[in-house]
Amino acid sequence: MKLLSNADVREKLKSVEGWKVKGNKIQKIHKFRKYMDGIKFVNKLAELAEKEEHHPDITIIWTTVTVELTTHDAGGLTLYDIKMAKKINEV
Repeated sequence: MKLLSNADVREKLKSVEGWKVKGNKIQKIHKFRKYMDGIKFVNKLAELAEKEEHHPDITIIWTTVTVELTTHDAGGLTLYDIKMAKKINEV
């Protein structure tokens, strides 16, 4: 899988609401009113990740869920991460 250049990542993220570059990952922070709303989101995200065979790094801190994507096998960001970010936005 081909790594995207920094310029390619920035350009492609213009069409993916809420995601930003953080090192060799892209990240989106989701805030929820209640703790269990975040947990429900994470459960849906886990189902999507299994289906797509692309597993994000997920951090849960009370009502905040941080999702990070990178293609570990490629050592950075690929088109696969951008596509997965779009799918996560639909959850």
